[in-house]
Amino acid sequence: MSNQGFGDSDEFTNYSPPTREEFQSCCLSTSHCDSTSQNPINLTTHTPDSRTYTNFPESSSPDSSFINMNFASLKPILIVKPKSESEIKNAILCSRKLGVQVRTMSGGHDYEGLSYLAQSPFIIIDLVNLRSIKINLTDETAWIQSGATLGELYYEIAKTSKVHAFAAGVCPSVGVGGHISGGGFGTIMRKHGLASDNVVDARLMDVNGRILDRKTMGEDLFWALRGGGAASFGVVLSWKVKLARVPEKVTCFISQHPMGPSMNKLVHRWQSIGSELDEDLFIRVIIDNSQEGNQRTVKTTFQTLFLGGIDRLIPLMNQKFPELGLRSQDCKEMSWIESIMFFNWRSGQPLEIMLNRDLRFEDTYFKAKSDFVQTPVPENVFEEVTKRFLEKETPLMILEPLGGKINEISETASPYPHRRGNLYNIQYMVKWKVNEIEEMNKHVRWMRSLHDYMTPYVSKSPRGAYLNYRDLDLGTTEGTNTSFEDARKWGETYFKGNFKRLGLVKGKIDPTNFFKNEQSIPPLF
Repeated sequence: MSNQGFGDSDEFTNYSPPTREEFQSCCLSTSHCDSTSQNPINLTTHTPDSRTYTNFPESSSPDSSFINMNFASLKPILIVKPKSESEIKNAILCSRKLGVQVRTMSGGHDYEGLSYLAQSPFIIIDLVNLRSIKINLTDETAWIQSGATLGELYYEIAKTSKVHAFAAGVCPSVGVGGHISGGGFGTIMRKHGLASDNVVDARLMDVNGRILDRKTMGEDLFWALRGGGAASFGVVLSWKVKLARVPEKVTCFISQHPMGPSMNKLVHRWQSIGSELDEDLFIRVIIDNSQEGNQRTVKTTFQTLFLGGIDRLIPLMNQKFPELGLRSQDCKEMSWIESIMFFNWRSGQPLEIMLNRDLRFEDTYFKAKSDFVQTPVPENVFEEVTKRFLEKETPLMILEPLGGKINEISETASPYPHRRGNLYNIQYMVKWKVNEIEEMNKHVRWMRSLHDYMTPYVSKSPRGAYLNYRDLDLGTTEGTNTSFEDARKWGETYFKGNFKRLGLVKGKIDPTNFFKNEQSIPPLF
């Protein structure tokens, strides 16, 4: 059998996927297995009796809201939940031998489900059991296994120190592995950079089962893992990251306004200053709908974190953004860990909620897209956005300011290229509850129409997108005959000029393209 898996539907027709017993037998017959173990690999079994599935309860994280609707998917043959690194090696080598693909999952917040969906026979390596966190305050670093969530990491940091944090996202159930490997936006990124900017070492298992650290993998591969989508290159077992120093007390506020002419002016003003403010100050804009009785209205929320006290924030806001009319009584001082809960609309709840790995949308499905904005969008555009939002029950736009530390790093220093010259990122999303093709198509068409409308006002040549807001509309290239040129369209959208270097790294570490998905990096030689 081919060790590259199967990329074409006609190959699948005459292919009988291996059973759980065949995987077990493979594992026991390999020299690296622990001969004393009666069950050396922790398996959950699925039979490939359907080309489409929406959920599987044995897995730790996937839920139907994160499943893409762009292609039919098989069920996984097996879900492997390794408790040791040797079990991951077993899974990789036996997958190669038996001709199936591997999808690696750390948290399950994958916008198109590529960490747990495939068109070819595949297994899932679910890292849920590998989530240890070791914090070293002496050198202000932490080693984190890829199966940990951001919430678990933040909780451990908060238990250890009142003045340390990690520059990453605000959703606690996001897996550390995927978040870091795609870049990693967060509320302190303007001060401390992206999550991937703060990685100082990593341990990766390659296609041959070797474990490599920064020294043994070399700087090219280490560069690729920090924002290039690590699943293209192997299985990252753990990350060593630099912790950030934060004040014991930070300040948060929310300023909410109904959309209209005055609100459009506020958003327009924010566009010009959001990326230029003091790097201690992070103000993001959320545009969504609210429902009062039968009346649907569009509202805009300015959600803010300031790395300092109210006494310093108010003068700064009066100087830079007086139009918002911020008052002391609108603000609240809190610890950094409490600010994460504030941004999750969970203020006042016990910190242990950060350990809940299941904080996702309930019973909803969604489609998302992204953009980068380089010049302020005209006011009338937000008038049109308001009209379009009134057509939908649950549309969403999140505008996150860039600038600060992000601008200080070269766009070639890591695969993430959207740095100097970008004012902010837009995340678009629309949600729905009924899992029917007609309903899905209606919402996806609406999302694509909004994205098309924004074309003149966002980055160009290429129009940028953020890897962690994965979007298969940009193109797919999974298959046995994938070429590097085929992948350029979506590849340069995510990575710009860094895409070629990623392909060269891929060609060295995984020349047979074993670790692949619909938007993985193809090898370039």
